[in-house]
Amino acid sequence: MPDIKQLRDTEPFCHLPEALFEKISAAASIKKFPQHYHVFNQNDPFTGHLYVIKEGLVEITLLTPGGEEIVIDYRHAGNTFGCTPIFTGEPYTGGAKTVKATECFLIPQQILIETASIEPEFKTYFNHMVVDRVRHLYANIVSEHSQKALTTVESYPFKKRLSEIMSTPVATCPPHTSARKIAQQMAQQQIRAVVVTTGDKKMSGLVTCRDLIGRVMAIEGADAEQISAEQLMDTEPRSMTPETFMYEAMAYMVGHRLKYLPILDEDEPVGMVSMSDLLRYRSQKAMLMIGSIKETNSFDDLAMIHRTLVRVAATLLSETRSVSEVMEVLSYIHHALIKRTFDLCWQQMLDEGHRPPDIRFCFLIMGSGGRREMLLGPDQDNGFIFEDFPDWQQAEVDAFFIPLADKLVHALDTVGYPLCEGDVMASNEAWRGRLTDWSDRIDDWASNPEPHKVRYASIFFDFTPMAGDPTLAHSLQSIVFQSVREYPGFLYHVMQLNLTHKVPTGLWGRFTTEKSGEHKGKLSLKKGGLIYIVDCLRMFALEHEIRALTTLDRLKQLTNENVFAHETAEHIRVAFEALSFLRLRNEIALLQNGQSADNYIDPNNLSNSEQELLRSAFHAVSKLQSATRCHFGKGVS
Repeated sequence: MPDIKQLRDTEPFCHLPEALFEKISAAASIKKFPQHYHVFNQNDPFTGHLYVIKEGLVEITLLTPGGEEIVIDYRHAGNTFGCTPIFTGEPYTGGAKTVKATECFLIPQQILIETASIEPEFKTYFNHMVVDRVRHLYANIVSEHSQKALTTVESYPFKKRLSEIMSTPVATCPPHTSARKIAQQMAQQQIRAVVVTTGDKKMSGLVTCRDLIGRVMAIEGADAEQISAEQLMDTEPRSMTPETFMYEAMAYMVGHRLKYLPILDEDEPVGMVSMSDLLRYRSQKAMLMIGSIKETNSFDDLAMIHRTLVRVAATLLSETRSVSEVMEVLSYIHHALIKRTFDLCWQQMLDEGHRPPDIRFCFLIMGSGGRREMLLGPDQDNGFIFEDFPDWQQAEVDAFFIPLADKLVHALDTVGYPLCEGDVMASNEAWRGRLTDWSDRIDDWASNPEPHKVRYASIFFDFTPMAGDPTLAHSLQSIVFQSVREYPGFLYHVMQLNLTHKVPTGLWGRFTTEKSGEHKGKLSLKKGGLIYIVDCLRMFALEHEIRALTTLDRLKQLTNENVFAHETAEHIRVAFEALSFLRLRNEIALLQNGQSADNYIDPNNLSNSEQELLRSAFHAVSKLQSATRCHFGKGVS
């Protein structure tokens, strides 16, 4: 079989004994697919083969309910695709389409199954590949989203890829082509840029309409028959790859003042994007919504913007690669809404004749808001820090900040952030104070770790500044680290309280669901898994004095400091993304049906692959719990 060494060097075949690989190579075949060819479509029956790319580029796609193809991944030479049904026989959950002419090794299913029976790790590789690509489980999401949710708000910010909007095939010409022929080509094809290519199809330059005008038509006596593309072209044109996001291309083209951008795969032109293409596809509604928050002057209008978040989330979750990206965008919008609400309340206080005391202050948000992991149903967790003003100024501070806090929490409730049932809000004097007041409270929590104080700490220790002087928040973080150092047993008590319960899986991997009540037959993604990942990583971050806010940033820094092995960290990351993914999808579905957002799901409503993914996520959480108990339980009787 020709070029078999290339297959031998590809994962996971490179790990097989020679005898097993020879059987696979004997059964394999090679097939060529033309550009823009659908190798298989979403929901097509299994073709019976695993595809290994020998040469070329393949998009992995999904269909929205309106029939639009969205690209969720790319596979290059040496990558595999079509592996999901190999050991299940189920239809394809996504499609595969060539970006350019592609050649693949086709490995029959039967030989793969036989290999897996001899080498179990061979099957494990493909199972891990499915789990590791949790972010690509969008087939079920888009089937649940209504067409309205996918079209009312376009993806933000420019979440389409260049491969989805680029013009193909690319207009090309050899270097010796005359300026006149290039002009004729542009006129016939109604284009304004032509890529100059060499004999091996690689790009050597770019000729634009502007080049023709400036170097031929505007120069008296210039001979359009004698001037060649090689003389006209930009010899070092800017370019990007097909998988580049639109927002990246927009920033790049604006920064370099480009009107046309060739799209290359391994130096071979596969498409062309113009600035007008990007402007035509840009997300006007979402961008206008974000920009309008700062200009909004009423709480009712802010509430209206808040109600559109479900549409933004539905679109993002259908078109983006990572659920953590979705949380980041949603948190950005939530923060903008909360900050604008604060500004309006502040202005109302001034309009009513109140005058703020001459002190530094900081308005904080805590919990998921502090971690920038807000989804669609967050309530309020907020407070105030003040500089250490003298006691005689307390009455003046209270006269302004008490009515401001009361006004603020009720305004946030109007906008869409319900009052906190535990009263963790700035209107409660326990969540306002000078730096010294906060230091005393934190010392009390750490030195007397009663259950309710540990719960307060778990909420409070994830905080970020929203308004005022952010340096106060930084100082408060230092106070937190100091208290943890002085009371090392505190984290043990946090562990004891937060890790009381187990993940909701029982014997043989069966899911443990609620036995009664409104959530009977369901399990909580938050209380059953997500909260443990957040709590465990927060404990390690506090111990190592890591200031990172998001759970995944904490995990990354902890891994860099060798607290977690890379493989362990990857399992935790996948579990966090999987659970967050399922939780957000569930919230979207509930809100679209006029219900309140919550994190309870019926695991029996998940597909088989998603149930397996959920079990794997809970297993990773359980291992993290055990590691946390072991670490923080050392030396404590």
